[in-house]
Amino acid sequence: MKIYSHLNAGSFSNTYLISNEATGEAIIIDPAKISEELINQIEDNNLKLVALLVTHNHGSHVSGIKTLLKIYSPKIYGADYEIAGENTNVITSDGTLRLAGLIVKYMTLPGHTSDSMIYQIGNAIFTGDSISAGKLGNTNSSYSSHLLRRNINDKIFSQQENTVLFPGHGPPTSVGAEIRYNIDMDEEE
Repeated sequence: MKIYSHLNAGSFSNTYLISNEATGEAIIIDPAKISEELINQIEDNNLKLVALLVTHNHGSHVSGIKTLLKIYSPKIYGADYEIAGENTNVITSDGTLRLAGLIVKYMTLPGHTSDSMIYQIGNAIFTGDSISAGKLGNTNSSYSSHLLRRNINDKIFSQQENTVLFPGHGPPTSVGAEIRYNIDMDEEE
């Protein structure tokens, strides 16, 4: 498995291309604005794009879906019935999918939004806007803030400390680094 990160300068959001060299297939997580570089990476490596995984239905994470659907035929997965005007394979609760020959564990993580999901592939967790290096995602109430913290403790901080976190914005981090240095987790509601 290879993970390619693409920064979308307009929204400062990350799009991740995950390829499985053994099957020649790929997944994209949070397809924001699609760059020529991303398309070239798919084409130059002869990858078949099989799925788009959405961490939450905000424009800065889904604005590239229509572009990708003009070129490829991936299935869209997320916790909302319609994303970017497209029907979605709705995933709820926690579970696993087999996509591109990879086991993808998905977990609900409401708090930032009610439809927030995280995806784990091997030793990598794609967190969307739930948590990023040194901070938590925005919430709109003290209940949402409490819910986000509880879910992060239960579903992310319970992982091995060397698990890499790939957030929707900002640089990668690790479970261990966030346990020790994320001051937002210590704030009182």
